[in-house]
Amino acid sequence: MGAYRIKVAKDKADLVTSLTSSDNKTGVFRHFTDVLVFAAALGAKRKKRVPLGAISKTEPGPIDIDTFVTKGYDLVIKLLAIAETKDSKIIAPNDPDSEEIRAHIFEEYANGGLEILREELRGAVDYTERILLILLSERFKKNTSEPDEFDLSRFL
Repeated sequence: MGAYRIKVAKDKADLVTSLTSSDNKTGVFRHFTDVLVFAAALGAKRKKRVPLGAISKTEPGPIDIDTFVTKGYDLVIKLLAIAETKDSKIIAPNDPDSEEIRAHIFEEYANGGLEILREELRGAVDYTERILLILLSERFKKNTSEPDEFDLSRFL
């Protein structure tokens, strides 16, 4: 992967920050990247892909894609791209156009997942408990027409 930066929608920046642990609070996730990968998996699971609109320039600002690669999250980005485009050439190395398309697909699924989280976390005092409930409900949903493409339970 290269120099592309993963962007966060401005209207979801506060949510991403509130889901991340920092010195003065305990969030559900350690890093912004963790939040975005979880949100992208949730967005893909529920087939919710949403364009970003205005981009956050403050916390969290655009995140270098190498940060995702270091954590092994580039696999999620690539899998989402293949699933969306049905074309394995989308993961061609050293192709800036493919990299941008992969990142764009990931950003939109993450944005969709963040919309789902914002709705389901509304009014929650403890995000951890509510996210566990979301994971459990996803795990036990009966959907016999399609196998689970993304198993969110690994985040438990």
